[in-house]
This record gives sequence, C-alpha cells and structure tokens, in this order.
Amino acid sequence: MLKDVVKGILAIGVVITLLLSSCSKNDREVQIVALPVIAGDFERAQPGRVFQFPQDHGAHDTFQSEWWYYTGNVAAETGEHFGYQLTFFRRALLPQNAFQERQSAWSTNQAYLAHFALSDVAAGKYVFAERLQRGAAGIAGAVGEPAFAVWLDHWSVTQTGDHLYRLDAAFADQRIVLDLTEQKSPVLQGKDGYSQKGEDVGNASYYYSQTRLATSGSIYMRNRRYDVTGFSWMDHEFSTSALSAEQVGWDWFALQLDDGSELMVYVIRRQDGSQDVFSAGSVVDPEGSAKTLTYRDFQIVSKSTWHSPHSGAVYPIGWEISVPQEDLSLMVQALLADQELNVSFVYWEGAVRGQGVRQGRPVTGYGYVEMTGYAHSMQGQF
Repeated sequence: MLKDVVKGILAIGVVITLLLSSCSKNDREVQIVALPVIAGDFERAQPGRVFQFPQDHGAHDTFQSEWWYYTGNVAAETGEHFGYQLTFFRRALLPQNAFQERQSAWSTNQAYLAHFALSDVAAGKYVFAERLQRGAAGIAGAVGEPAFAVWLDHWSVTQTGDHLYRLDAAFADQRIVLDLTEQKSPVLQGKDGYSQKGEDVGNASYYYSQTRLATSGSIYMRNRRYDVTGFSWMDHEFSTSALSAEQVGWDWFALQLDDGSELMVYVIRRQDGSQDVFSAGSVVDPEGSAKTLTYRDFQIVSKSTWHSPHSGAVYPIGWEISVPQEDLSLMVQALLADQELNVSFVYWEGAVRGQGVRQGRPVTGYGYVEMTGYAHSMQGQF
C-alpha cells in the first residue's frame, strides 16, 4: 500500500513533541514536525529473509519504518456499500544503539500513528480521523507472538484464532467491528518478500500481503448499524528506506476479482511524470499461487481526474489497467471522487470498482487505490 511502495504508505516521518503525554491528536493538539531521515545504524532490508508467522506479523523495531494496512469493501443486505481503511504506522525515532532507555514505563523509541476512514457510497460521504501516540505503557504497539495484535488507543487489530482477526475502531459516531478470515496464505511480494524500490543500496523493504480476507461484522454510521459482508486486503511492510531523488510518489492498486484472483500493482512516479523502473506488482490465482510483475508487465492509463477542493491536487479517479501476459484488462473507477485524507500528510486512499475481461471471461471486483505525491512530494516524508 500502499498501502506500499514503499507503499504503503507512508512512513510516518513525524516527531511527536508531546511524546511524554498520553493524549491523542483527537483529544488535544499535538505538534508534529518533520523527522530527519536517519538511516545509519537502522537495519536495512536484504535479500534472503525467511518469514515466519505469526512472528513476522508483529513489529520490527530495528527498522526505521513499518506499517500495517487494512482496506476493504463490504455491503449490507439492504444494498448499502462501504469502503474502510484502518492503518497503523510505526516510526523509530532513533537507532537502537543511540537510544538510552530510561527506567520508566513511558520511555520509548517508537512513535505510532493510525488512520481510520470510511466511505459511505450511498450517502456520498467520506470521513477520516488520525491518531498519534508513543509506543509505551501499552498505549500503542504491535506484537506477533503468541498471537498478532497491533493497536493505538482503542483502535486495534487482534488475532482471535488460526487465520482469524478482529478489527475494532471508532471515532465520533462511526465505528467498525469486523471479523476477517484469511482465505489464502500470505503472498510474499517482490523476490520472496524482498521488494526493491530504488537503485541505492538498501533502498528496499520487506513486504507481504494477505490478499483475500473474508469479512463480516458491523459498521455504524448515520446513527444506524449495518451488518455487512465482503472482502479485505492487508499489506505489511517494514524497511529503512526512502524515495530516491527523482521519485515523488506512487499509485497503488489492489483488487479482488469475482473469479477468485487478485491483482496488486504500483507505479512509482518520477519528477518528470514518467514511471520508475522499480514499479511492480503481482497476480494471485484462485488457488493462491502468486506471480510477480515487473514494470514491463502492466500498463495503467488515467481516464478521468478529480480536482480536490481541499488541497488543490488533481488526482486520477478512473483508470484502464492491462496485464497482457494474464490476458487481463480492467476499467477501474473510484466509488467516490473525494476520498482524500488531509492529515499529517495529504494523500488519496479510496474504494474502487473494477470490471473487464480475464482470460476471455468477464470479471468484476472491488478494491482500493492509494495515491501519494500529488498534493506535495513524498520526499523526506519517510
């Protein structure tokens, strides 16, 4: 994600100057300033990592940045369609060998940030919230063993059984309580989970996805409870990396199709508007077998745009995606034009619908798109 390329979004690049208080941004003002990228002495992604689950679902504090990205499309029996995003970001403030831990439960070297957003398609409404906390005193954190959990205040994802997870988050009068069931094994993106993002040494991440999570539960909006079902996607990425000098942002797509397959592609955009050669993706077949895509294997063409009245950025909101080797062609359209988050950094993250042809047969599906670097460059943001 995004959710991803270094998606994922968005390595946090913030210092919480109120780190020694327990308040969140929604409770009272928190000052945020740019965090310098300090690469020295942080661990860097290298080829050959052997992933182990559930351990690797948890935090990897020796890397500078990490994120857990949950997005999904769900619908009620009465026909209402919702998209949701619940994402957690971890940022190490200093390398571990430079951090002097104090004898206090509040001492920490880790900052956490989370975003929660809901797209109410029927009402044409998009709402979002952001929270910031330190990874101390049980306020925010992530663990892989004995069971996976990531949380910030009362927003959380917890493992409830083998291949089972529960999401719970609320702000104002909006809330989600969703149960997710993993239907396919985690997909290791890139080369066995090693995802190269640029030419520089160590400019890479470890990246895997849970591409088809059957989803059921409840969404609370407009003073109503909607019992919903659908599918979710999870991206987990950790690294000590940054965009290269000529890279300004990315467009990330993840779609679940009704033939049981999934498509993930991302384009890293360069300053001159061209596609970087480190753009990549994957196709997952109905049985869960994944095929890696390079930048040569797919094409994305913008078909329509939306001018944000909030940031002034102009985003694509309709695309044609083709993957010739898979005989796959999709027209993808945003379910709502305005799905822009104006938080610590500005980006577009929203629910989309796709329809087209795969291997000679009609396919439809839903997914999520993330776009960064349109309102401002992502240089120095992570």
